[in-house]
Amino acid sequence: MKTFAKMVTRHRKLVLIIGVLLLIPSFYGLVSTRVNYDILTYLPQELDSMKGQKVVDKVFNKAATGMLVIEDMESKDIIKLKEKIDNIEGVEKTIWVNDMVDITIPKEFLPSKVKDVFYSENSTLIMIEYTHEAASDETQQAIKDIRSTLNKQCFLSGIAAIITDTIKLADKETPIYVLLAVVLATIVLALTLESTIVPFIFLVAIGIAILYNFGTNMFLGQISYITKSLAAVLQLGVTMDFSIFLLHRYEDELKSHTDKEKAMAVAIRKTATSIAGSSLTTIAGFLALSVMKLGLGKDIGIVMAKGVFIGVICTITILPALILTFDKVIHRFNHGTVLPSFNHTANFVTKHYKKFVILFVVLFIPFIYGKSNTKVYYNLDESLPRNLDSIIALDKLKEEFNMTTTHMIVIDEEVPSYKAKEMIKKIEELPGIEKVTGYDELVGPAMPYEFVPDKVTEIFKKDGYNLILVNSIYKAATDEQNQQLQDIHDIVKSYDPEGMVTGEGALTKDLVEMADIDFKNVSFASILAVFIIIAIVFRSISVPVILVGVIELAIFINMGIPYYTNTTIPFISSIVIGTIQLGATVDYAILLTTRFREEIRHGHDKFEAMRISLVGSTKSIVTSALTFFGATVGVGFIADMEMIKSLTSMISRGAIISMFVILLMLPAILLLCEGIVAKTSRKWRRNN
Repeated sequence: MKTFAKMVTRHRKLVLIIGVLLLIPSFYGLVSTRVNYDILTYLPQELDSMKGQKVVDKVFNKAATGMLVIEDMESKDIIKLKEKIDNIEGVEKTIWVNDMVDITIPKEFLPSKVKDVFYSENSTLIMIEYTHEAASDETQQAIKDIRSTLNKQCFLSGIAAIITDTIKLADKETPIYVLLAVVLATIVLALTLESTIVPFIFLVAIGIAILYNFGTNMFLGQISYITKSLAAVLQLGVTMDFSIFLLHRYEDELKSHTDKEKAMAVAIRKTATSIAGSSLTTIAGFLALSVMKLGLGKDIGIVMAKGVFIGVICTITILPALILTFDKVIHRFNHGTVLPSFNHTANFVTKHYKKFVILFVVLFIPFIYGKSNTKVYYNLDESLPRNLDSIIALDKLKEEFNMTTTHMIVIDEEVPSYKAKEMIKKIEELPGIEKVTGYDELVGPAMPYEFVPDKVTEIFKKDGYNLILVNSIYKAATDEQNQQLQDIHDIVKSYDPEGMVTGEGALTKDLVEMADIDFKNVSFASILAVFIIIAIVFRSISVPVILVGVIELAIFINMGIPYYTNTTIPFISSIVIGTIQLGATVDYAILLTTRFREEIRHGHDKFEAMRISLVGSTKSIVTSALTFFGATVGVGFIADMEMIKSLTSMISRGAIISMFVILLMLPAILLLCEGIVAKTSRKWRRNN
C-alpha cells in the first residue's frame, strides 16, 4: 500500500487521465444496460405461478394483455378503432364481441357469458394481446402507438400500460433525484467542511465512481428501475464517509509533513486501513440482500456492493489526485463551519451515561412492537400516482367491469369437458368471484366444435392446454384474495394435479409469502456478516454485540415509526431498509469505538477516553450522517413513485436516528461494559 500511495501522489495527472478515459466505456455500459420495470419477473422460476405464466405467455401468446375500456361509442366506430389497433406493430390480436357473434345482434340478445365479459352499461371492453412481453421495447412502442389512436372515451389498462407510465415517470424523475441529492449534499458539505471548493471535488470523485458503477452494470444484463432510481443517490450518501475520512487524515498529516505529496501518501495509506472495516461492513450489508429469493434483492445488493467497492478505489486514487491538483485553490477559500466543538455534548453524555443506558433499554419495547405491526402493501400499482393514464384506466376497469383482479388457470386439455365445467362451477361459488370465462362456458354443448371460430378456440385451447379466466372482486395481496387463491388452487389440483393458477393475484400472493421469508433471511445474513467483520476488526466477541445491538435499536425505531404514524409502507422497504441502515451507518459506530480504543490504549481512564473520542469523532459522524440525510431526504419529498418516496424517506430518517443513537447511547453502553469488553477483546487496552 505504501508503494501504491506514492505512485498515486507522484503520478496524479496520469491517474486523472486514466480516470477520465475510463468514463468512455462507462458511458457505453450505462446506455447499454437494460432496465427492468416489471418487479414480478424477479420471482423464482420454480413457482407454480411463474410456470403458469410461462405457459400463458408462450402457448397462448399472452405475453402481455391489455384491457381497453371504451365509453359511449357506437359499434361501427369501435370496429374501426379495433382494426387500427390490429394493424399496429407489436399487437398480436384484439378480441371483442364481433370475433364471436354477428355484431348486428343487439347486445341485449347476446349470451350472458359473452355480454358480461364485454359490456357494462354504456361501456365496452376490448382485450388486446401483445406479441412480446409487457416490458419489451416492442410492446412499449405498441402502447404509445395505441394511445395515439385513442380519444378521451378510451382508457387503456394492463401491466404493459402501467410499465409504460412507470418508465416515463422514472426517466423524468431519476435525473431530478440525482440533481437534488447533489445540491443538498453540497450544501451540507459546504456548511460542515472548512473549504468551499472541497465539496465540489468530493462530488466530482464520487460522480466518477457512480458512472463506473452504472457502466459495469452491463455485465449483469439488466437492473431494476428501483435500483436505477436509487443506486446513484445511495452510493453518494454511503461512500461520502470515505472522502471525509481521507480529507481529515490529509489535513492532520499536513501538520507534520511539509511535503504535500508525502502527506497525501501517508493519508492514503492510513485511510485505506481505517476504511477497510467500514467498507467491508457496508459491502456485506448490501450483499446480504442477495440471499433474497426475490431476485430484486440480488439486483440491488450486487449493484450497491459494487458501488461501495468502486467508491473505495476512487477515494484512494482519483480523490487524492484531485485534492493535490487543486490544493492551492482549496486552501484559498477556507472558511469556518456551522458545527460546534461538541465539548459540551461529550461532557454531558459521559456524565449522564447511566440515564442513556436506561433510555436504550426502554426504547426497545415500543419500537420492537411498532416494527412488528407496521402495515405493508404489496400491490405495485399502489406505489404509482393515481393521475397516471394507466391507473385511471385500471380504476375504470375495476368500477365498470368489477375486474379488480384476473386469475388465469391452466389445465390439461385432456381434462373432460364435463369435469372442466364442474371445476368452473365450484370456482364460481367461491366468495368474491365475479365471473369465470372458459372455452366450454362460452361455447356450450349446443355448438359443434367445428363451428367454433378459430379466434375463440385459440384464446382458450392450444397445444394441449386449456385456459380459464377468473375475475375477482378482491384486490391482490389482501387476505380475502389470498384465501380465495388458495381455495382455487385446491379445486384446480383436485381435477388436474399439474394444473396451475397464475396472474397478478397469484404472483402477488407468492410475493407476500416470499417477502416474510426474505425479511428473516436478509436480517439474519446482514447481522451475521457485519458481526463477523466487526469481530475480526476489533478481535473481540463483545464489541460486535454492542455495535450491532445499538444499530438494531436505530433500525427498530426507524421501522417502528410508520406504525405510530399510521403509515403503510411498500413490502420492499420492510426487507431492505434494515440491511441498508445497518451497512451504511455501522461505520459511525466503528469510527467512535476505534477512537475510544485508541484513547484507552493511550492510558486514559474510560470516561476521559470517551470524552476525547466524542470530541474527535462527532464532527465526522455528524457530517457523514447529514450528507447521507441530504442525499436522500429531497428525493423522499419530491418522488411521485410511492416506493421510491418511502425508501428514501426511511433511509434519510434512518441516518439521523443512527447518528443520535451512536452519539448518545453507544458511548453509554461502551462505558458501562468497558470492563467486559477488555476481558473479551484481544489487546483492548494495549497495542503490543
